[in-house]
This record gives sequence, structure tokens and C-alpha cells, in this order.
Amino acid sequence: MRKAIHLALALLITAGLGVCATSAQAGTASSRKRATSTSTSRGKTRRAKSSRRSGRRERGQKAPTPDRISEIQQALAKDGSFAGTPNGKWDDATVEATKKFQEAHGLNPTGKLDAKTLQRLGLGSQTAGAAPPLPPISSLALTAPMAQSARRQQ
Repeated sequence: MRKAIHLALALLITAGLGVCATSAQAGTASSRKRATSTSTSRGKTRRAKSSRRSGRRERGQKAPTPDRISEIQQALAKDGSFAGTPNGKWDDATVEATKKFQEAHGLNPTGKLDAKTLQRLGLGSQTAGAAPPLPPISSLALTAPMAQSARRQQ
């Protein structure tokens, strides 16, 4: 049984390495096509811009949508921190209302949205900031204890 598991793991790892190597070669070939250079009058070279967008995900937090801002403004108004009518714009009145709310609830009064502020407003995740995220459980971790318990029962 143990040899079969080791063989299966070795095959999975080998297949994974083969896929990685193939995709790396394909990526190198496509980057060569995109990195065509053109010469300028001074003899310098520059890269031509690619028309294709990168598949990479943009980092950083995005600005909330107007609907989300209206939702936040409604929650601030319900608390009594925001006196205006929700308009979906993150304006000075909303920043001041957020600071007022944060100060009243023992948070750092920055006027910026963060996970704790959204939680206190009742609009955030129930688990954000509670604990670090757990790593995904692999199927191998689940099958190994089952195999051991099956051997014990025999």
C-alpha cells in the first residue's frame, strides 16, 4: 500500500513538473514575440508595447463602487454619524462621518475604510481579522489518516 502511494505521488509530481516546464517554454516564446524592439534615430532600442493585457492580477485594494458607498453611508446614517443623504460619492462629509463613527467605537479615526470599521457597521466579513487564514487541506492529508485507520482495523 505504501509503495502504491509513493508511486502515485511520484507520478503526480512528475506530471506537474512537465506541465510547468511546458508552460514556461510557451511563456518564453510568447514573450519573445511581444518583446520586438524598434530602433530610434539615436540608435537606442525600445520595446514595442503589447496590445495584449497581462494575465496578472492587479495588487492593492480597489475603490468601493457607488452602490457600496451608498450602503456605507446608509449604515453611518443609521448610527447617527452621517447627516446627509446617501449619494454614492466618497466626499468630505462621508470621511468626517467615518471618522466620527470610528472614534465613537474605539477605532483609529482615519476616515478610511478598513475591515474593523466595516465589521462595526455590520457590512464586513464576520471572519476578517479574527485569525490568519488556514492553508487549504490537500486530498493527500485526508486519505493518509483514513488509510492508517483502515490498517489498524484489520
